[in-house]
Amino acid sequence: MDTLQGTILWADDEIDLLKAHIIFLKQKGYETDCVNNGQDAVEACRNRHYDIVFLDENMPGMNGLEALQQIKEIDSTIPVVMITKSEEEDIMNQAIGAKIADYLIKPVNPNQILLTLKKNIKAREIISEATTDGYRSEFGKIGLQINDSSSVEDYMEVYKKLVFWELQLSESAADMDEILLMQKEEANSAFVKFIKKNYESWFKDDSNRPLMSQDVFKTKVLPLLDNGEKVFFVVLDNFRFDQWRIIRELLSTNFVVETEDLYCSMLPTSTQYSRNAIFSGLLPLQIKEMYPQYWVEEEDEDSKNKFEEELIGTFFQRYRRKFKYSYAKIVDSSFASKYVSELKKLKDNDLNVAVFNFVDMLSHARTDSKMIRELASTDAAYRSLTKTWFQHSAIKEFFEAVKNMGYKVVLTTDHGTIHVRNAIKVVGDKNTNTNLRYKVGKNLNYNPKEVFEIRKPESIGLPSPNVSSAYIFACNSDFFAYPNNYNYYVSYYKNTFQHGGVSMEEIFLPLVVMKGK
Repeated sequence: MDTLQGTILWADDEIDLLKAHIIFLKQKGYETDCVNNGQDAVEACRNRHYDIVFLDENMPGMNGLEALQQIKEIDSTIPVVMITKSEEEDIMNQAIGAKIADYLIKPVNPNQILLTLKKNIKAREIISEATTDGYRSEFGKIGLQINDSSSVEDYMEVYKKLVFWELQLSESAADMDEILLMQKEEANSAFVKFIKKNYESWFKDDSNRPLMSQDVFKTKVLPLLDNGEKVFFVVLDNFRFDQWRIIRELLSTNFVVETEDLYCSMLPTSTQYSRNAIFSGLLPLQIKEMYPQYWVEEEDEDSKNKFEEELIGTFFQRYRRKFKYSYAKIVDSSFASKYVSELKKLKDNDLNVAVFNFVDMLSHARTDSKMIRELASTDAAYRSLTKTWFQHSAIKEFFEAVKNMGYKVVLTTDHGTIHVRNAIKVVGDKNTNTNLRYKVGKNLNYNPKEVFEIRKPESIGLPSPNVSSAYIFACNSDFFAYPNNYNYYVSYYKNTFQHGGVSMEEIFLPLVVMKGK
């Protein structure tokens, strides 16, 4: 075989007995350097980079474990395979603790060696090819599934499949990103048409609509409380399903996922509307009519979510429950650390609600910070930042502490976010809101074909700031831009993450129930 498949260093004091293995590997395209002691193995690694190292555990002088430690100090990324005659647990624990890539028990046969090489040298390439082939075979099926979708559940299944393949392809470095993006856009275009046709009807007949923001407390939290469970309700603001799938892996050591569902955010997919609906169990128009003191209008300067704790109280009052509960909004790492340190004070509550704004802050920081824009230039990079945040912030300590409190955890979000790419023009007066994915106002000028328009806000449970107010929602990966200073505006916001409009990423949200292991 002419093509070099990889370079191997093999250290064994009986290396002369392994000539048949070396010849076999040469025929398979592997170049092998051989040494007969641990010290020479360390020196060889100093002088040359190898794709993999085979170390005999029991060599005279410097043994395999000692050589392993020094080789890792030279290059911590090199995969090292330990070969041993012994299956003693202590030796295996030491080797695994030193982060070996694999171990083999003597006598080894050539096929074992070849399998180890494929796992440790060729694994990424093999996985990439298999993943690419898998998505290619699924591409047509997903396309047919998009065309055949006629219900929310159908589109949710499409979205789950697209997220699955997005995560698989990003991990395998397969060159299929553009094809997947095109299929996501195709799915979103079909979903937008479905929303335009059906969304208003959901508010005429409750039995004909999916689970939405205003249903979350009633259907997921209240039954657990009524059953005597203690519940921690955790809202990760601006948190998508693909981000949840990344976080799920990190939570798996401490939690068992009992149920994992998707539900639909109401429109606009923004905190003021969707999160207030979650905590109150009401539509925004109902909040304004029943509890006007807790509703903040678009034009008001106050925080749009300053009454979340009070809205939870109204929910329990309407359902005649007297559960003891707490509420906290965590907006930075120092507050999070303080909250974690004081969790024991909450152990007697029936319900504890914690809202984490970190992901939302990351999304906005991506718009406002050039450095963050560079770090999160794609959906995959955005997920990676989310994972890093989780691993190195107080939220990881928070979940570990909650696990030890014995609470059921209901984890969700209020809306998702989408990577916007295409600007569409809109004109509004000075009272028009500033969100890039939805506008509400009385004198809006736009192309009706480019948006989802609602001329009667009350038909979808939204309040009207004025008698003639209308709502318009950006669709797919569009965002609104004003004609004034248009080019600057577009260049500043293009390829940022925004929310408030109509897309599967913004509307389909994770709703998870977990318990500690």
